[in-house]
Amino acid sequence: MADSYLLLKDIHKSFGDQQVLKGVNITVGRGEAIAIIGQSGCGKSVLLKHVIKLLEPDRGLVWFDGREVDSLSTSELVEVRQRFGMLFQSAALFDSMTVEENVGLGLTEQRRLSKKKIHERVMEKLEMVRLASAAEKHPAELSGGMRKRVGLARAIANDPEVLLYDEPTTGLDPITSDVINDLIVELNEKLKVTSIAVTHDMRSAFKIANRIIMLYRGVVAFDGSPEETRSTTDPVVVQFINGQAHGPIEVG
Repeated sequence: MADSYLLLKDIHKSFGDQQVLKGVNITVGRGEAIAIIGQSGCGKSVLLKHVIKLLEPDRGLVWFDGREVDSLSTSELVEVRQRFGMLFQSAALFDSMTVEENVGLGLTEQRRLSKKKIHERVMEKLEMVRLASAAEKHPAELSGGMRKRVGLARAIANDPEVLLYDEPTTGLDPITSDVINDLIVELNEKLKVTSIAVTHDMRSAFKIANRIIMLYRGVVAFDGSPEETRSTTDPVVVQFINGQAHGPIEVG
């Protein structure tokens, strides 16, 4: 386990009587781009939150770069989390702050850089997502796609090793979604990061990932390349990627 860059081993998680994860096993190599797919409520976002201990498993282990995440002290966990960046589904921006303040929030709280250095870092990241001109605007002045790009700039502000994406294209039209997908691919290549995205958008999964994992009934039901995903005859995967209402997946 210590040799795995990121390992989720036998992850179980329940909320009350609802068992969401029933023994998930995933190993992620350094530099991989993973998309985790599955229908709404299958536990994709729940699983993602276990990676940085926003949730703890009822049973199972999470390892990152040779360390068991769930056994870390508070200070060690802070250190590990600084190696991750996360784009939340809603972008999670503060309406009272400007775009620049939102992107630089984590850097400001760390108190390791001067205001000048934070400004330079923030503007560099906003330039990478094509939003430097919006630095003084507030989130309410931005479109949904622009808010996602601000969230993306904030996710990369601390130069993370791993990027986590929670439904990065939810709520966006197809063209804006493709802009976000292109940015994710570009940033993965430019920053040489490992990335994990949870999504139900197959166009996004096929574009941003070199490996696709499907969760079904609380476990990993499929794990393969985009080409293997497209060509599989597994009825559960076929039903999901084709958006069919009838098949082995229970639709409710």
